[in-house]
Amino acid sequence: MLMKGPTRSTLIALKCTRCGATYPPDKAMNVCPRCGGVLYPVYDLEKARESFTRSELARRHWSLGIWRYEELLPVGDWSYVVFLGEGSTPLLHAARLGEKLGLRNLYIKDESMNPTGTFKARGMAVAVSRLWELGVRRLGLPSAGNAAAALAAYASRAGVEAHIFIPRSTPKSMVAEVRGYGARLEVAGESIADAARRLDEVASERGLFVMTTMREPYRVEGKKTMGLEIVEQLGWRTPDVVVYPTGGGTGLLGIWKGLGELSAMGLIEGSMPRMVAVQSSGCAPVVEAYRRGSDHVEPWPSPHTIAAGLRVPKPYADYLILDVIRRSGGTAIAVEDSEIVAAAKEVARYVGVLPCPEGAATLAALKRLVDEGWVDRDETIVLLNTGTGLKYLDVLHL
Repeated sequence: MLMKGPTRSTLIALKCTRCGATYPPDKAMNVCPRCGGVLYPVYDLEKARESFTRSELARRHWSLGIWRYEELLPVGDWSYVVFLGEGSTPLLHAARLGEKLGLRNLYIKDESMNPTGTFKARGMAVAVSRLWELGVRRLGLPSAGNAAAALAAYASRAGVEAHIFIPRSTPKSMVAEVRGYGARLEVAGESIADAARRLDEVASERGLFVMTTMREPYRVEGKKTMGLEIVEQLGWRTPDVVVYPTGGGTGLLGIWKGLGELSAMGLIEGSMPRMVAVQSSGCAPVVEAYRRGSDHVEPWPSPHTIAAGLRVPKPYADYLILDVIRRSGGTAIAVEDSEIVAAAKEVARYVGVLPCPEGAATLAALKRLVDEGWVDRDETIVLLNTGTGLKYLDVLHL
């Protein structure tokens, strides 16, 4: 236990991002019962401002990880915080790589330093903690691998059940990791969409709380701490551009939500960043919808890519992802698997970080943006490496 007693959480409601309906936050909910929209936690930012200040945060040790930001997280009592050391990952100035690309202020947020090796730890830490606090003891999740490992680890830590549904294409190393944490595992279909359908079929019968991406309100809260950390690590300045690998979209949406809350509290300098969503050409529903000018995606047929986290044929929060890209003045780019492999080698050799394929995809996309003149050499650009490449040695062919 990090501390004792109540946290400083200022959570006051859950709000539907589609119809605007609000709900008390004291019951475990999935999506808006009126319209099926994504629910976001809402905080009393005026109250949060009393203790959530630059000077106060400077006094909080980085060893607290994401829980340094307790005012803007939904857990109300420290006894329910499930902590494995998540958060406080480095923001690396990629000077040599930036020089190669002609960029002076290129950074990589290295999420491979998290428990279970990926950014998924942030979301699961918050979701498992909050659901445990609300009395939920049986959790169900469809996953292509990394989210499964994170849920299995945090469920094990909390002593709650994790039921994981994975597609057949899930890497064997990740399957072994999930089993190692003691989760109950079921292989279902060829894609994460197939796994999600199987979970939906059995959830009620087995008494499972469904944790499908963006169909519960709390994983996004853990992911938003990436944005809070980035701004704090940049001296409370926002980057000009954030390049994010986008499957289900929780990370991209979380960063945007977190920065919006900081902005509303008057804590950041500069405008909101342009958000770039990166997908694989073998599964690019968001990119296609963005190009069409649509506010929703069409399911991608036969998704295939070495980046398992990008193999999401139809993200549930499609309307939110597309809105953030457009409102921020950002863009969406699809890259080839061959570009991903080449970019992974480049990051490893110029930065000293072995990225996961999803993280490497951000460099492949950035190179396109540089060639097109979409970014300026003096802009501050942050690439998100969402996990370690050590889990993908069989596909990166280093």
